[in-house]
Amino acid sequence: MQLNQKPYYQTKLGSAYLANSLKLMKEIPNESIDLICTSPPFALVRKKDYGNVEAEQYIEWFEPFAKEFYRILKPQGSLAIDIGGSWVKGYPIRSLYHFELVVHLCRPQNKGGLGFYLAQEIYWYNPAKLPTPAEWVTVRRERVKDAVNTIWWLCKEPHPKANNRNVLKPYSKAMKNLLKNGYKAKLRPSGHDISTKFKNDRGGAIPPNIINTQDVEGSEIGDILIFDENDSENLYVPISGNVISASNTSSNDYYQKRCKQEGIKRHPARFPQALPEFFINLCTEVGDIVLDPFAGSNMTGKVAETLDRKWIAIEIEEEYVKGSKLRFESESSVSETNPTNNYNQEETTISDLPLFKNSAL
Repeated sequence: MQLNQKPYYQTKLGSAYLANSLKLMKEIPNESIDLICTSPPFALVRKKDYGNVEAEQYIEWFEPFAKEFYRILKPQGSLAIDIGGSWVKGYPIRSLYHFELVVHLCRPQNKGGLGFYLAQEIYWYNPAKLPTPAEWVTVRRERVKDAVNTIWWLCKEPHPKANNRNVLKPYSKAMKNLLKNGYKAKLRPSGHDISTKFKNDRGGAIPPNIINTQDVEGSEIGDILIFDENDSENLYVPISGNVISASNTSSNDYYQKRCKQEGIKRHPARFPQALPEFFINLCTEVGDIVLDPFAGSNMTGKVAETLDRKWIAIEIEEEYVKGSKLRFESESSVSETNPTNNYNQEETTISDLPLFKNSAL
């Protein structure tokens, strides 16, 4: 896809632009993008360097972007928005802005909304989040810390392109034993009638809507999602629900090391690798186009490149674009080879198995 503006840098599969995404997206043709995976600035009480909008103004600010998202997405395309919650300034009560946003986005167009459908809500649990707001969590002890971001998975049609076979997680030991020893069909006390089909081996368990990762050793994108063996930001184990559990606190991964060496300002709120990988595997195929209009350090583009998807990244802050280019250096520790499926390893524990597997690779 050729836009009028020259990319800040390009790779084999993608282009990164230094631009206002609201303006640049107008050059993207109608219904040409398969997936938009992004994390816009949140409506936080404490403002960040990359800019934040007040909660009361958030829908008005976001709506022009959403209209462009709707226009450029293919009919079966998906929009994944990572958006953290916030608090009401001065009070230990939660803002409703991100709920109000999704309601507005999914209200029919003839009723003043944008016309999206809510395919599902996915949750990213960040175990390394600080206990904030400190006044209510660590000083007065009236609240527990806020450690979960909601990711709204939206679509233009009720049946967007998606295949959960591409994000299967390994079977539990109990399920492996059941497959090995067989299962007698019966009615469970809960009332569920478990048929003989329950014992069919379908290659893995359907993941829940929690993205869950912990610090264990692993390999590369498409396997256990790891960039560097000393990088606790991107170490993952299989998940058991619809919550993505991944911290983004690493100070020694390749991106941060190189930014420090080059004197480049690092983006303070980076995506965990698991998040874009989950949606790219779930909602796209090899060769599809992925867009991140608030690209930051361009983790989305890096994962897309590694999974053989085309990508477009747009970021308005030059220091962040400059730093994101370092992710694509040939010395980067991400393997460019396609991973192999090792679901059927013998004598393997859950923490040894891959989190997400893309059956197309």
